[in-house]
Amino acid sequence: MTDTHSTTRRLGWVVGLTSTAYFMVVLDSVVVITALPRMQRDLHVSLSSLQWTLNAYGIAFAAGIITAAALGDRFGRRKVFTIGLALFTVASVACAVAPSLSLLIAARTAQGLGGAVVLPLSLTILTGAFPMERRGMIVGIYGGLAGLAVAMGPIVGGAVTQGIDWHWIFWINVPIGVVAVLLGVRLLPESYGAPERLDLVGVGLITAGIVALVWALSRASQVGWSSAEVVATLIAGAVLRRRTMLSISVPPRRRRESTTRWLT
Repeated sequence: MTDTHSTTRRLGWVVGLTSTAYFMVVLDSVVVITALPRMQRDLHVSLSSLQWTLNAYGIAFAAGIITAAALGDRFGRRKVFTIGLALFTVASVACAVAPSLSLLIAARTAQGLGGAVVLPLSLTILTGAFPMERRGMIVGIYGGLAGLAVAMGPIVGGAVTQGIDWHWIFWINVPIGVVAVLLGVRLLPESYGAPERLDLVGVGLITAGIVALVWALSRASQVGWSSAEVVATLIAGAVLRRRTMLSISVPPRRRRESTTRWLT
C-alpha cells in the first residue's frame, strides 16, 4: 500500500512539473500577440519591428529542438531539461526588464532556445515514467495542453497587459520557473537515450532545414510568398530536410563522408 502510494505521488509530481513547463513554453509562443500595441507605445518602434519578438522565439525554438533532444539522450534528460527550464526562466527576466527592442528580441531568442529544450524532453520524461499501455493517453493530454495554451495565450496576454503591464507577461514565468527547476532536480527521474555517437553534421543539417522553413513562414506575411527571400529559404529548407532524411539509413561513417563531399 505504501509503495503504491509512493509511486502514485511520484508520478503526480512528474505529470505536474513536466506539464507546467510544457504549458508555459507553448503559452509564451503566442502570449505576446495582444501585448504588441502597448509594447509599441512604450518602446517607440513599429509593429513590423515588434513582430520579431514572435519570430525570434519561433526561429530559436526551431533551431534548438533537435539538438536539445539529442543532448538529453546523451547527458541525461532531467539534467538538460532543468538547464533548459532555467534558461527559459532567466530569459523571461531579461524580457521583462529589456529597455529596448533589440535587447527584447535577444532575450526572446534565448527564451525560445530554453523552450526548445523543455518541450521535447518534458514529453520524453513524462512518457518514460508511465508504462507503454498508458503512453497514448499521456500524449493525448499533452496535445490538449498545447491547444489550450495556444487558445489562452492571447487572452492571458491581453488580460495581463490591460490589468497590470505588458512586462508581467514575462514576470509571471519567473516564480513558476524557479519552483519547477528546484523541484525538478529533486523529483524528476533521470534517464538516457541509446549510447550512440552524436551525429553533429546530421543534427546541424536538419536544424538548418527547420530554421529555413520557419524563417520563410515567418517572413511570408511581410514580404510575400513569391518573394525571392521566401522562395529561396523554402527551397533550402526542403533540400536540407530531404538530404537529412535520405541519410538516416546510411551507416554513420558513409553518411559523414557523403555529407562532407556534398558540402564541398
